[in-house]
Amino acid sequence: MGHTLIEKIIGNKVGHEVKPGDIVTVDVDWCMIDDIMVPFAVQKFEEMGFDKVANPDSVVLIYDHFLPATQVDDSRHFRAGDEFADKYGIKRVHRTDGICHQLMTEAGYVKPGDIAFGTDSHTVTYGCVGAFSTGIGYTEMAGILGTGQLWIKVPETIRVEIDGTLPGNVTSKDVILRIIGDLTASGATYQALEFGGSTVDAMSVASRMTMSNMSVEAGAKCGVFVPDEKTCDYCRIPYDDSVKALQPDGDATYTKVMRYRAEDFVPVCACPSLVDNIKPVSEIKGTKVNQVFLGSCTNGRLEDLRTAAAYMKGKHVAPFVKMIVTPASRKIYREALADGTLEILSDAGAIITTPGCGLCCGRGGGILSDDEVVVATNNRNFLGRMGTSKVQIYLASPATAAATAVAGYITEA
Repeated sequence: MGHTLIEKIIGNKVGHEVKPGDIVTVDVDWCMIDDIMVPFAVQKFEEMGFDKVANPDSVVLIYDHFLPATQVDDSRHFRAGDEFADKYGIKRVHRTDGICHQLMTEAGYVKPGDIAFGTDSHTVTYGCVGAFSTGIGYTEMAGILGTGQLWIKVPETIRVEIDGTLPGNVTSKDVILRIIGDLTASGATYQALEFGGSTVDAMSVASRMTMSNMSVEAGAKCGVFVPDEKTCDYCRIPYDDSVKALQPDGDATYTKVMRYRAEDFVPVCACPSLVDNIKPVSEIKGTKVNQVFLGSCTNGRLEDLRTAAAYMKGKHVAPFVKMIVTPASRKIYREALADGTLEILSDAGAIITTPGCGLCCGRGGGILSDDEVVVATNNRNFLGRMGTSKVQIYLASPATAAATAVAGYITEA
């Protein structure tokens, strides 16, 4: 019987074949702790009685949610992280470099075939490079810090096949939103989503990151792409036999196979206040907005900023709309500055902020009040996420966000 991509990754780590439902203990390649969870992970680590970190070189601390600090208690999280890093010899600490899920691949950490855990649900993002990655709690993270290991229940896999050429105004964000709408928010619970097909093959790594990132919104344990030459170029590694061996077998067993024609996709939004409440933009066109947010670990990458800039060049944000642009990392910020992307967005009236999570987690400025409407490119539209519980959050692609910012109402690019 053949194996899925996830089964191959986990099997390689434990040294024998695995099947869905198996519970195995793995050596962890990378563990990421964000600023929100640092003090809690440290506390549990100490409560467990550990006196050293098993593998300091595998630990990455990233401050991104609380930067710049907006509440008095935020600095406690930074101090806890710095003190822990100093005490246990952790060298990989990112204080102002950007969002954790962008940095874990951009900075050269997670590679194809790796197993990574992080104290944030969107750790699933690293599946874009063919890694098994998922979010865990701070108690489990404390255990990894002390032992270097964690148990995994091998998930079943749903195969998502997409073939053809996407329409010009459709992005991978529209694709994953449509898939989440079809699956529902719990339709892939504790399963892996394995993406493939000619459409997927043609996608950039950045576009794949968007889809891996939002896999958890369908309940998935991880969302993975088969690593290819693009992946290896991005990761700065050779496309050798060890990477090619991660290709899923032709006779692999899937719990479900979902097939799509790329030409059938249209721009969509996740409407308030559920991420699986998916509607075509054409059905909600004309809904007036107060704010547009372009950024987050879902869609804050260079190609996302360029998509918005290409539409907004020579145009201007509607007079009654605020547009906030938050690059996902310092590297992306500098690239967008160098190629003129940020200048175009700024000339159009957008507010450019420091790299980080920003409005996605209701921090960094831009929160809204009762009955205000925001179109955002991040991954969740839960009640209260961007201000009061009466804020209406629509999730959309960078193309739709840009068109909406200019029009002042929800519309297609």
